[in-house]
Order: sequence, then structure tokens, then C-alpha cells
Amino acid sequence: MSPARRLLGYVLKYRRDFLIGLGCVVMTTAVTLVSPLVLRYAIDDLTTGVTRGKLAGYGALLLAIGLVGGLFRFLMRRVLMGASRYIEYDLRNDFFAHLERLPLSYFQSHRTGDLMSRATNDLNAVRMMIGPSVMYSANTGLTFVIALALMLSIDVRLTLLALVPLPFVSLSVKYFGSEIHKRFEEIQAQLSDMSAVTQETLAGVRVVRAYRQEAAELQRFRRSNEQYVERNRRLIALQGFFFPSMSFFLGLAALLVLWMGSREVIAGRITIGQFVAFNAYLTLLSWPMIAFGWVTNMLQRGMASWKRMLEVLDAEPAISDTVRLKPDTTTVRPSGVTVSDVVSGFSRISPIRGEIEFRDLVFAYNGTPVLNHVSARIEAGQRVAIVGVTGSGKSTLISLVARLYDPPPGTVFIDGVDVREMPLAVLRGAIGFVPQEPFLFSDTIADNVAFGLDAITHDPDRHQRILSASAIARLDKDVAGFPKGYDTMVGERGITLSGGQKQRAAIARAVAIDPRILILDDALSAVDTYTEEEILERLAGVMRGRTSIVVSHRISTVCEADQIFVLDQGRIAERGTHDQLIRHDGLYAELHRKQLLEEELAAS
Repeated sequence: MSPARRLLGYVLKYRRDFLIGLGCVVMTTAVTLVSPLVLRYAIDDLTTGVTRGKLAGYGALLLAIGLVGGLFRFLMRRVLMGASRYIEYDLRNDFFAHLERLPLSYFQSHRTGDLMSRATNDLNAVRMMIGPSVMYSANTGLTFVIALALMLSIDVRLTLLALVPLPFVSLSVKYFGSEIHKRFEEIQAQLSDMSAVTQETLAGVRVVRAYRQEAAELQRFRRSNEQYVERNRRLIALQGFFFPSMSFFLGLAALLVLWMGSREVIAGRITIGQFVAFNAYLTLLSWPMIAFGWVTNMLQRGMASWKRMLEVLDAEPAISDTVRLKPDTTTVRPSGVTVSDVVSGFSRISPIRGEIEFRDLVFAYNGTPVLNHVSARIEAGQRVAIVGVTGSGKSTLISLVARLYDPPPGTVFIDGVDVREMPLAVLRGAIGFVPQEPFLFSDTIADNVAFGLDAITHDPDRHQRILSASAIARLDKDVAGFPKGYDTMVGERGITLSGGQKQRAAIARAVAIDPRILILDDALSAVDTYTEEEILERLAGVMRGRTSIVVSHRISTVCEADQIFVLDQGRIAERGTHDQLIRHDGLYAELHRKQLLEEELAAS
């Protein structure tokens, strides 16, 4: 489907508004074109004799025309501009919703600043194309056709003479419009780059300051800003030729009309009133020609921006639902999280137990193998730990359980059902996930802890859940020291909190939703040993009765697990309990000895 047809789908939703708006355009144009007619008859009438009554009558008529025209002009702008704002609203919602469905790999290969630029600057250019350009196109098109017809009714030869320069205006618009389109695309691309530089610098402001790179980042931004200004200057230079060229040809038309029209008046072939009306129509005709160039520029910009937005909207979500939920499953409470057994394209709902199985799982990133023939079974309610050196595939393995990446079909199962056949809302609603790098929103501590809870249900015990989850994560002792307690704002990405506090807030967020499966991906790496022991002691009660997967580098974190998997180069090299693996004297035992040695050296 062409870009224009894609956009038409949004426009047709508000076709009633556009029809009303176009009706106002017709009335505005009609009233505007009546004014020269009144002026014509007024001048011809006043040449026979001037009276106070005539002046008052014609003056009142022109004033009434101006008021009516102003009213319809106001309605025209209000309705059409309002419709364009509603379309902008729909586009922005769809654009954001699509971004949320895109896979993690998409955001790893596309800069945030560039996506932000498309969601703001490009979207605004599309709105201008839908609203003002439609309004001015209709208005100027009608004005051109009707004014030309009225001019022909006054004097055909004079009209044809006035039209001589107009083909040059059209050629000017065609040439300059194409060049403006190319240069605007360059400007938008550079604006995206500049936005990305700004976003990266501000997001990494602590690293920039720590390495004293303020001057270097300022220089990087200055270079990007200079390129943006230079590209805009090139566009301005082009526009500087564009509009004067049209004004020249239109001025030439007016000069020809003045020369020949005066001769027609002297010869008596037209009256002074007709000549004045003709010039008024010519003036009205000049605005459509100028507006046509402006609208062309707006259309070029809008279409360039719409194509940039479609590059994102056409990106296929790598992970999507393959089944549909029954209507009555959309408000399932956390304690009743369900899994779907697929029957004839719909879903039969049964409570999740939390049994996880990997069957000969092979997974690769962009052709690079990460997991090689992993097979394992985790019983419902079992506490499992995964250990291994950096890059062994631990985080990838647990990410496949929640379908943050899509596993191959028939390789990852929950309660005997392929995770690819589960509705994402059901699957992820059953999992409390704490990633390696916890992310907090620029909001209060309470809202960050309740983030997953609010996404599933409006629980009347929300506050109590926040307190309980925070106590389990040992976040409560830190919050007690904050002046506003749980109403404390944490800043962007939780910048006002320490690494350990952010990890504990993330743990509290996962615990608060009462998940059937709890996954902790090295979630205690930033807390001290004493706090870790406290959290693990409190988590023991939470983990009892639910499936828990703990990924960690610390042996102290995983030694109490019912089963430990040791990953090495994407394979399960060892499995068993802590005591069994120590006796086996393999990779796990070697890792244990190294950590004991490190602790002894640190203590000495």
C-alpha cells in the first residue's frame, strides 16, 4: 500500500469534520469573491453621483461581507485544524504503541534521539500536511477557478494577457518543490542526529562528568548543530529564490494588466468599476499562486516526514501473539494468572503452576550461537539457580522464558505449553522479572514499586502490597530515611538512588505482583553481603510455593537452591545441588574456591 493510501485511512476517520470544513471553505471563498463585485457596482454607481446614502449603503454592505467572511474563515480554520490535531493524536498513539511492540534488538540498532525526532518533528510536519495544506489548497483552488471565470466575464483578452506569466510560476514551483523536498529530508535526518547526541549526552551525564568530557561533548553537539544550521541555510537560500521568482512573474502580470486595462477603459470597452474589480480579482489570484508554492513545500515536507515514520511503523514486531484470549480473561487478577491451552484458535484458561522445560534449545544472536542444545526441567515451585562465567548465556536463557526474545518453536515450555503459543499478557503476567540493569521511571518510589501491579489490576490493597514488597526487598529501611518516604521522586532512570537501592526497588516491583514465576537476573550484585543475606532470608518465604530462578555470580546467593545449573559456552556443563557440585569438583567447585580466596584476601 502506498504511503498516501496509508495516511488516507487516518483522514477518512474524520471525514465528517473535513466535509464541514470544506463547506466553510466554499462559503469563505464565495464571500471573498463577492467583495470585488460590490466594489465594481459601487464605483460605477458613484461615478454618476455621490450621495451620503449611497456611501453608507455600500460601506455597510462591504462591512457585512467582511464580518460574514471572517466568521466562515474562523470556522474553516477551527474545524480543519481541529481534525488535523485529532489525526495527529491517533498517529502519535499508534506510533508509540508500535514502538512498544518492537523487539529489544530494534532499539539496540536505532538511536533513541532519532526515534524521538520522528515522533515529534516528523509527526508535526505530517499534521501540517493534513491540516493547513488541505485547507489552503481547497481555498486557493476555488479562489483561482472562480476568480478566473469572473475575470473572463469582464474581458477575455485582458485575462489571457494576465495569464501569460502563470506557466512560469508553475515551472518554478515544480523545480523548487523537488529541491525543497530533498533538502528538507536532509534537515530532518540531521535533526534526528542532533537529538540523538543530546539524548545520549544527558543520559550519560555522570559518565561525561566523571571522565571530564564536557568540552568534548559540547564540541560534538556543536558540530552536529552547525551541520543542522548549514542544511537549513541551504533550504532558506532555495526558498529565497523560490518566493521572489513567483512574486516577479505575478508582478509582471499586474503590470501588463495595468498597461492594457487602462487602454481598454480609455477606449470605453470596460468601465472603471470593471477595471477595479478585475485588478481586485488579479490580486486575489496572486495569493493562490503564492500559497500554491507554500502548500507544495508543506506537502513535500509532510510526505518526507511520513515516509520516515513509515520506516518505523513498517518494522515488524519480532514477538507477537499467535492466539486470542477470551473476553473474560482480560481482567484476571495476579493471583489468578493463567496459561492458555490452544483449542481451535481460541484459548482455554487453566491456572499456571510454573513448571518450566527447555527441550534441546538452540539460540543465536545474528548468527552467533549463544545457547547450544540446552535441555533442562524445572519443577513447579522449585528454586533453581543458574551460574556461569560472563557470556555463558545465563541472561539469554531466562529472557527466553519471558519471550523478551523469541525462542525457536518447541524448545521452551511452561506447564507443557509452548511459550510461543501463550498470549503475551498471560505469560508475562505470570512472571516477576528483575533484570541485570534495573530501570526506574521518573516517578515516586511507590509508583515504581506498584508499576507491574497497576498494569494488571487496580488492587484496593495497593498500598499494603507496596509496603510488604518493599519490606521483603529491604527497601523499607532506606525509604524511612527519605523526607517524603514512598512519595519521594527518584529522578530519570532512578538517578537519585544508589545502585543497590535501584536493585531493591526492582525486586520489590517484581514481588508486588505476586508472580507464579520469579526470575532474578543477578539482582543482588550491587548490594552488600549483609543486605544480601537479609533479602535472601525474606525472599525465602516468597519463593516457597512458586518457581524461582536466580542468576548470580555469587555462590552465597545460590547455595540454598534446590537445583543449580552451571552454564559454560552456551551448554549446561553441570547440574545438581550445592553439595553435589562441590563434591563433583568441576567448574562450580573452582568458582567456589576462587570466591572464598577473594573473600579471604579482602578480609586480610
